[in-house]
Amino acid sequence: MTADPLAPLLALADIAPAVDRARERFDQALRHRALRRHGGQVAAEVSLRSAVASTALQGYAHDRETVRAGTITDPVLQGALRVAGALPGLTELWSKAPRQVLARLHVLAAREVVPEGELGRPVADPVVGARLDALAGLVAGGTTVSPLVLAAVVHGELLALRPFAGPSPVVARGAARLVLMSTGFDPRGLLAVDVGHHEREPEYLGAAGAFATGTPDGLRSWLRHYATAVEIGVDQLTAIGDEILAAT
Repeated sequence: MTADPLAPLLALADIAPAVDRARERFDQALRHRALRRHGGQVAAEVSLRSAVASTALQGYAHDRETVRAGTITDPVLQGALRVAGALPGLTELWSKAPRQVLARLHVLAAREVVPEGELGRPVADPVVGARLDALAGLVAGGTTVSPLVLAAVVHGELLALRPFAGPSPVVARGAARLVLMSTGFDPRGLLAVDVGHHEREPEYLGAAGAFATGTPDGLRSWLRHYATAVEIGVDQLTAIGDEILAAT
């Protein structure tokens, strides 16, 4: 039997408890009363906030209410909104054809940002190609670790590789959300992890750089950040639920 390549990550100091705590807090938030009758509205708001946060991490900050009004034509924002909106329809295909889905996410994210001939095409680098293949193998069933850990690895690896032209990090963040949705961790897309990344942006950038080193300390730094970002996403879910109930 082949050893699970991601299992050693849970042996890093503090990681297993952090993952368990984030999962427990999310499970508790899923009991929010707003989800009984307004789950679709909550998911739509999470999608919007995720796209706004992902765009801000690209250096294009926009007021959320202005985005909601639909008056902003910034192509990076529009790409992030398209990615967020497409995720529910890509969950079944993700584990079967991850590289195809990544290409699709890039087409959605980078339209009107990069030349048409570059849309959906990874950079022509054999090292990047090999690492994408390895990542696809993990997504397609090559690991049994917590989906939160797999999402963190997918996110961190895609940030490190930057396999696509233009807003490749938008693809990375979308793919990480897709891991959580497709594995059943967050099937309804209720976890605004990207808001957590944005709220702790300096830590996000530093931890992503640490992950790229591949050292145990670097991996631990990224996984700790990721668990924290999930907990912030849980806080967002609760706040959104409270706001919706207060308005009804």
